[in-house]
Amino acid sequence: MKNRMLYGWLATVLVAATLLGGCGAKEQEAPQEVQESTETETAPVEDNSDKIASGSETVEAVEVVEDGMVPITTDLLVDGTYDIEVASSSEMFRIEAATLTVADGKMTCDMTMGGTGYLYLYMGTGEEAVAAAEADYIPFEEDSDGAHHFTVPVASLDSAIDCAAFSKKKEKWYERKLCFRADSLPLEAFAEGAYETIESLGIADGEYLVDVTLTGGSGRATIDSPAYLWVADGKATLSVVWSSPNYDYMIVGGEKYLPVNTGGNSQFDIPVEAFSYRMPVAADTTAMSTPHEIAYHITVDGDSIKEIQ
Repeated sequence: MKNRMLYGWLATVLVAATLLGGCGAKEQEAPQEVQESTETETAPVEDNSDKIASGSETVEAVEVVEDGMVPITTDLLVDGTYDIEVASSSEMFRIEAATLTVADGKMTCDMTMGGTGYLYLYMGTGEEAVAAAEADYIPFEEDSDGAHHFTVPVASLDSAIDCAAFSKKKEKWYERKLCFRADSLPLEAFAEGAYETIESLGIADGEYLVDVTLTGGSGRATIDSPAYLWVADGKATLSVVWSSPNYDYMIVGGEKYLPVNTGGNSQFDIPVEAFSYRMPVAADTTAMSTPHEIAYHITVDGDSIKEIQ
């Protein structure tokens, strides 16, 4: 009897010990679960704003893309090397000269800088430059005159392209926008089909009216539209009538043209080699205290040409 009671007591003790051991095991696993959840937490995002110039460190940006500009891609150009004008959104990022190279479906531009204050360029925003590897930065090359050159890829002409410049003195990235101007290229730089011509439009010798658009200058001057256009021996001539009598000459394609009238608003007969193309021209005005030559663009709409009956 006593043995049976002893065995029962031992069994009870064993069961209790087993239960207590199981609870202890579960309690020991809990810290491991907490540790695992801690390891999956996202690391804080690094703040790189102090590496990018802002506020009073920068100057007011200017627009680099003008009304009427349409992006020009490599397929619209002929392989070759051309002098090109590059507009910068910052007066502190001066480009003295530039040479565009078109080859194998790509464009690059060698820019001669007006100063030596930048160590690298990155074709993107300041934030992208900070995040990029140093191997992706574009270093300067120094020529025999001590000028700094940067050779950069060009995605398209006549569009605003992000460019970050790293200041040697400030050790910060300065954000710019560049525009590689198609209107500074010769017509020979454009591939067949990039613009309309007398031949592509099938225009015969004769007299026509055509819509024209003037851009540039202060925006106060205008020209008559529609304008008179005539074609003789396969060459087109446009009669440009200004809203002012104070223009004493125009320059088109490097040639100087004088007014064809002696009274009323200034009128010029100028050649048109391409239609639906932003043709760069200059006009000299005497309306100011001293004569000023002003840059404009005239676009002759090839789709609007109507023959005079």
